[in-house]
Amino acid sequence: MNQGKTRTAISPVREQDFPEWYQQVIKAAELAENSPVRGCMVIRPWGYGLWERMQKHLDQKIKDTGHDNAYFPLFIPLSFLEREAEHVEGFAKECAVVTHHRLEAKDGKLVPAGELEEPLVVRPTSETIVGDCFSRWVESHRDLPLKINQWANVVRWEMRPRLFLRTAEFLWQEGHTAHATEEEAKEETLMILELYRSFVEDVLAVPVIVGEKSPAERFPGAENTYSMEAMMQDRKALQMGTSHYLGQNFSKACKIQFTNKNGELEHAYTTSWGVTTRMIGSVIMVHGDDDGVRLPPRIAAKQVVILPVIPKEELREQVLAYAHKVAEEIRQSSFHGESVLVHVDDRDLRGGEKNWQWIKKGIPLRIEVGPRDMENDAVMLFRRDKAHKDRLSLKREELAQKVPEILQEMQDYYFRQAKAWRSEHIYEDITDLAELETFFTPKNSKKPEIHGGFVRAKWCGEAGTEEELDKLKLAIRCIPIEQSGTQGTCIITGKPATTDVIIAKSY
Repeated sequence: MNQGKTRTAISPVREQDFPEWYQQVIKAAELAENSPVRGCMVIRPWGYGLWERMQKHLDQKIKDTGHDNAYFPLFIPLSFLEREAEHVEGFAKECAVVTHHRLEAKDGKLVPAGELEEPLVVRPTSETIVGDCFSRWVESHRDLPLKINQWANVVRWEMRPRLFLRTAEFLWQEGHTAHATEEEAKEETLMILELYRSFVEDVLAVPVIVGEKSPAERFPGAENTYSMEAMMQDRKALQMGTSHYLGQNFSKACKIQFTNKNGELEHAYTTSWGVTTRMIGSVIMVHGDDDGVRLPPRIAAKQVVILPVIPKEELREQVLAYAHKVAEEIRQSSFHGESVLVHVDDRDLRGGEKNWQWIKKGIPLRIEVGPRDMENDAVMLFRRDKAHKDRLSLKREELAQKVPEILQEMQDYYFRQAKAWRSEHIYEDITDLAELETFFTPKNSKKPEIHGGFVRAKWCGEAGTEEELDKLKLAIRCIPIEQSGTQGTCIITGKPATTDVIIAKSY
């Protein structure tokens, strides 16, 4: 712990070194760790529990909108990627490629042998192999729409890895749909964008700006790409998910054709969309504090931990029995249609050590029970959104009602706090490149990772203008769907412009 004016569980604190704070939080909360394979991570049980919760919430939303889960191969023939030129160009530098199918012993070492007739690309994304399947599954307009989702892993070679944010292998959900008309496919693209927004804001408590990507930031091979952009506590942007309208580009490349109502052969209109384990990184960087993670209750793998306080060994059985009774009573209560997730921590550890472990892990509620609580038929409750010594004494009979109420209060508070932070750091008074450069020049060269925030400005949309932002290591994060409609001047060219854009540094 830091030994300054205020003791904290994480060192350094956010204000001292945000990137290192992020790494230390992940370590202290036992979320993940680096693996022996460069660029890959081990997601530990507490971290994987978050992904499972995300899967549960999102999978139901996806199924409720008419999509079915399937699974497609990890290996994609190189020739499949070559079918869509822009697509392969966009991913070529990130692809891992399998060229041999066995190992042989040679001079005491194992060496690759049995060269493949055609190299196989380890899945960077699945548009081409899904498209190949769709070309067989779709014959008539009656086969459409075809709406498929898969939960899988993806490999994109990463030279500068960072846990959860950029790893060579990551977990994700990817949806793929085919439609009879352009209008239907575009509706699907925007419907999924709204589905993602509601999930991220309502469940992860992370406020996002939704909008369209500029041509330079568009998914390779897409006609339109839409994204959600969130602001982290270092004021950088993190892309939370994307939804792509692919037009007929992939259907022509993959020969996805159908006979329309007039008996004419036509190419389908397709979409693809996905979110990844990167969302876990956003929860850490949006909600975390200098004592560790703070988990919004709806995403926490466990929402309540019961901590038995056992001053004498002869009281152990009684206190533990009381703890389990309290846990069972809380489980009977409901939070967003589910039983409250409760864990009794009966490990033989000192109370202070155990308590701080759960603070760092970010569990929403800690409940202590000891002999005095047993006598009073009560418990002592601690909230992760309050100072760690703040406590609330509750009678057992109150728990079933109070626990869900408090969890909802915390969920709402985390969202309000994150939204207020974002609002405080969005600037609309920067009007030209010189001001933009000044704004994004670190005020303290020793802490270059702390930036000004988001700039909302006008852009004329001319091709090539984004190169000026590249020179400043900035990008148009999105063109917000909600536009002001006011007239102004382009921040890059100075020409008349009405389109609002969000400009920021990003992960």
